Amino acid sequence: MNDFRLHIPQADLDDLTERLRRTRWPAAAPAGYGITVERVRALADRWLRFDWRAHEAEVNAWPQQVTEIGGDRVHFLHVRSADPHALPLILTHGWPGSTVEFLDVIGPLSEHFHLVVPAIPGFGLSGPTTRSWGVRRIAEAWAELMARLGYTRYGAQGGDWGSGVSRTLATVAPDHVVAVHVNYLPTPGEPDGLGPGDRERLEKTMRVAANRHPHQILFAATPQTPAYALNDSPAGLLAFLGEKFDTWADPATRVPDDRIVANIAHHWFFRTAGSAARIVKESGPQETGQVPLGVAVLPGDIVQSIRPLAGQRANVVHWSEFPRGGHFAALEVPDLFTQDVIAFFSRWSGR
Repeated sequence: MNDFRLHIPQADLDDLTERLRRTRWPAAAPAGYGITVERVRALADRWLRFDWRAHEAEVNAWPQQVTEIGGDRVHFLHVRSADPHALPLILTHGWPGSTVEFLDVIGPLSEHFHLVVPAIPGFGLSGPTTRSWGVRRIAEAWAELMARLGYTRYGAQGGDWGSGVSRTLATVAPDHVVAVHVNYLPTPGEPDGLGPGDRERLEKTMRVAANRHPHQILFAATPQTPAYALNDSPAGLLAFLGEKFDTWADPATRVPDDRIVANIAHHWFFRTAGSAARIVKESGPQETGQVPLGVAVLPGDIVQSIRPLAGQRANVVHWSEFPRGGHFAALEVPDLFTQDVIAFFSRWSGR
């Protein structure tokens, strides 16, 4: 393992500025045809004014390392708590995210946990991949990473793909993962015995399952094809990823533009738009074992979990209904996210 500090050469920053200023913008389209030209122009303007060096300093305020697992690079933040009895906790982001998702919660969570915050291979700071990386292989890499760090007993937390990775980690390393907390858990099933509210949630879940997001269809078939455009055009990358941050968040708790830009910049500078897309094609069914599971449900998320159905396939011991927030819990409602994670894992703190 080698220590790491984030630093992008000035030449790369200048190249980004030039590319953004030379964007050939498309004609406007009617409402409902996708992210608007006005919105992408606003994000591009924000990116041009974004203080990347200040962002580097924010990231570099936390200890970081890189290592090789399974033939590819893994970058991670490793923030030890001052509490000697703190439980180690590995946090896993999703798509189109990166470790930027957790920057607002590392401080308060590190008062209670030894934090390990890796970038999924092929995402952001971990850089592009040379091999196939599905959910199970990522979970196996996390088990290896935690073992290398000397952690034999730890918790896992995640949303989006991070939810699947965290739950699969518990099946890969059942003797080491004490509990899992997720803020995204689709719960398909049958409506028998469900109340009106849960039936409404189930209908929404089944609609999402039957009508996959367009990017998922593309990524499952030919993830390399859009990579050429996304890797070459920062405005294209802004539009493609920025749309998800806008539409998957709760309108009442929008992701700040600076966090959207920082996240997309990680994919831009480390050229991971294509490799991050492969996770859809390279992943099989996600697993949920019998490890104690905590579920946070956010009203503005893509889907809302249904407790009776979740209990049919998982050992649900903790359930929280957040009053606000969407798909990006740690970015949208960091206070609620932090409180729920601390409350859930407190029983395994070792005190």
